[in-house]
Amino acid sequence: MQEPFKAILVTRDENKVQSVETREIGLGDLMDGDVIVEVEATTVNYKDGLAITGKAPVVRHWPMVPGIDCAGTVVQSDHSGFKEGDAVILNGWGVGETHMGAYAGYVRLNGDWLIHRPSGMSAHDAMAIGTAGYTSMLSVMALERYGLTPSSGPIVVTGANGGVGSVAISILSKLGFEVIASTGRTDEAEFLKSLGATEVIDRAELSEPGRPLGKERWAGGVDSVGSHTLANVLAMTRYGGGVAACGLAQGMDLPATVMPFILRGVALLGVDSVMAPKPLREEAWQRLTQDLDLAKLHALSKTIGFDDIIDTAKALIDGKIRGRVVVDMKK
Repeated sequence: MQEPFKAILVTRDENKVQSVETREIGLGDLMDGDVIVEVEATTVNYKDGLAITGKAPVVRHWPMVPGIDCAGTVVQSDHSGFKEGDAVILNGWGVGETHMGAYAGYVRLNGDWLIHRPSGMSAHDAMAIGTAGYTSMLSVMALERYGLTPSSGPIVVTGANGGVGSVAISILSKLGFEVIASTGRTDEAEFLKSLGATEVIDRAELSEPGRPLGKERWAGGVDSVGSHTLANVLAMTRYGGGVAACGLAQGMDLPATVMPFILRGVALLGVDSVMAPKPLREEAWQRLTQDLDLAKLHALSKTIGFDDIIDTAKALIDGKIRGRVVVDMKK
């Protein structure tokens, strides 16, 4: 282990004004945990963008190293489940929010938060998937548990150009589902179709206040947007359909009525990736090795270096990033 090492640190002053900078820190600056991981790759998620820009109160402990995802190698362990040299993945558990995260050379973690990286999956590919792709897989699994199959009908995916949406399209299409992609960037229609979408609609069709019950258009959905978008997705879901809700890019409100639930038997399926139990995480990551086309994953991913994280986080919040971003910590 080399000290010191670079880290991105979010701080705020006595007036609660937030600032972000790159500093050199040491292992003694990290928080408690029984496993130390050398970070090989990480990613920039929407939540990371919020943490760095301060656009939402994501950070709840100061100072904080952001970064909710990492793939790396165990360099020291006092946890019975992990040993030096193990390849591991971290997603969620409040890391990057209340516990120092992945935007550093090393991270000290609770071993219970880690899973072993699936055999044959590189650190780069694991972070091309990241929390966004892992959440997409959890959402698809929720639809499957509810009983939806390709024969049930089309699935709408909102926020289609984002990390969750783009991976969800790829997974669903590989499983044989017809996918309708909703996006604010309709000029990206060909890209979304290359991922497997059969139809692309403008998010304006869903993002404004709509009718309590609309025309039945799809059997289910994966929604990372919330607010009016989720309300309209529910209002247009077919009888007996289900919608997996996993995000709130438009807002955390849900201006809907009970009509889709009591007149059409529609189900709203909540998907949580942050505190999901380990067996569910392991199942999702194993499914990703089978149900996600790596060629499509590479098509929707770009790689940056550590020094590009802050600017990329700002661009992500401004809606200027398509698909997934991988941070190569050695670059």
